[in-house]
Amino acid sequence: MIAAQADLSRGSWLMTLTTSVADPDDDPDDASSAAPIDPESSMALVLRARAGDRPAMEQLFARYSSRLVRWAHGRLPAYARSLGDTHDLVQDTMLKVFLHFDRFQPRHAGAFLAYVRQTLQNSVTDRIRYGARRPTELIDDRYPSPQPSQHEEFVAQELLERYERALARLRPAYREAIVARLELGLPWPEVMDVLRKPSVPAAQITVSRAVMRLADEMANEPAR
Repeated sequence: MIAAQADLSRGSWLMTLTTSVADPDDDPDDASSAAPIDPESSMALVLRARAGDRPAMEQLFARYSSRLVRWAHGRLPAYARSLGDTHDLVQDTMLKVFLHFDRFQPRHAGAFLAYVRQTLQNSVTDRIRYGARRPTELIDDRYPSPQPSQHEEFVAQELLERYERALARLRPAYREAIVARLELGLPWPEVMDVLRKPSVPAAQITVSRAVMRLADEMANEPAR
């Protein structure tokens, strides 16, 4: 299956995480539940990096680069994935982020990850468009292709687009929770850190509610 489809075929998370949803009236933006900023937390690094602290920038990149590389690799179809090193794509994206940090208004590290994710998504989209314009190689029909069929790619792309539209309609705190836990796969202590929750259970509740809202948005999306 193509990477985008594999990325979303984890659809089991929609079933798994929604089984522990608490009161839906929770406000994940409630600042009263936020923990104090630890000097080594992701939020502290974001604030230092935005002030021009190069070691903080390097630490942020080291903290998230491998997960961002996997995320970008998973979003690139096979024809675009071979155009260059995905790691270079992530490095270029992080450079863009750091060069334009003045455009980013940090609330917490979850907002930073969402900002990086959107910048990387734009880079991935550009890479796909460039790859689509390149001439394709002739296929020998005598051998089955290990690549997905056009129909499989179309279905996966449609699902990915539905997911992206639904994600965009969520409140920022829910988007950030999904990016941190489901897309980047951060461990729960880091999710707690980036969402500035006082405990791992509090972070788990926010992620569970975010997934519920995402599932509702995808299920109720108007026909296009």
